[in-house]
Amino acid sequence: MATYNKRGYKPKTKVEKQHDIEEESTTAEVFNTLDETASKTEEFVEKNQKYIFIIIGLVAVVVLGSLGYKEFFAKPKQTKAMNDMFQAQKYFNQAVTGVEKDSLYNLALNGGEGKFGMLDILEEYSGTPSANLASYYAGTAYLRLKDYKKAVEHLGDFKSEDEILAPLAKGNIGDAFVQLNQREDALDYYEQAAEMRNNEYTTPMYLFKAGTIALDLGKADKALTYFKRIKEDYSNSTEASKVDVFIGKAQVLVNK
Repeated sequence: MATYNKRGYKPKTKVEKQHDIEEESTTAEVFNTLDETASKTEEFVEKNQKYIFIIIGLVAVVVLGSLGYKEFFAKPKQTKAMNDMFQAQKYFNQAVTGVEKDSLYNLALNGGEGKFGMLDILEEYSGTPSANLASYYAGTAYLRLKDYKKAVEHLGDFKSEDEILAPLAKGNIGDAFVQLNQREDALDYYEQAAEMRNNEYTTPMYLFKAGTIALDLGKADKALTYFKRIKEDYSNSTEASKVDVFIGKAQVLVNK
C-alpha cells in the first residue's frame, strides 16, 4: 500500500533515508526511460516520415476511393439497373400469375417493348444487387421453360440472405435436378433449402420434397426423419395434412 509523508516531515532513521533515496532513484529511472522512448520515437518518425506520409496517403486514398466509388458510381449504377429491370420484373410477375406463361417468361428473360430483359441486366449491370436478383429471376424463368441446365447455372449464381428467396433458389435447383434425373443432387439441394431457414413456408415444403426423393432413392430412414419433423414441428403447414401417408410408407420400408 502506498504511504504519504506529512509536509515538513524529515526522515529520522537510516532506513527511512535509504528508502527515500531509492524511491527518488526509481522515479528518475522511469522518467529517463520515458525520455529515451520519446526520443527514439521522434527519431524514428523524423527518419521515416516520408514513408509514414506515403502510407497515410495510401490509406486515405483507399478509404476516400471506396466512399467515392459507392457514392458516385455504385449507387447511381444500382438505381439505373433497378429502373431498367422494372419491365422484366413485370413480365415475370405476369407469367407467375397469368396465362401465356412461356411467352411472358421469354419476355422476362430477353426483354420487350424496347426494355431490358433479365439477361440484359446480368450483362449490363454485373456486380450490382439488381444483377444478383436477375440471376434468381432468370434461373426460375428457365426452370419454368424446362431449360433445366440454364436454370441450375443462373440459380447457382444467386446469393441472398432473404428468408424466403434464399431457400427458394436452392429448392428450385433441386427441382431442376429432379427433371434432369439427378436425384442425389436434387436431394442434396432440397436438404440445403430445408435447413437454410426455419419458417412455416419453405421449411416444410423442402422437408417434404427431400423426404419423397429420399424414399425414391431407398433411404427410408432419412425420409421418415423428414416426414416426422413436418408432423411434429410444422403441424399447420400444407405438407402436414398429407404427411401421415408418407410416414406410413417410410415406416414399412424401415421395418423390412
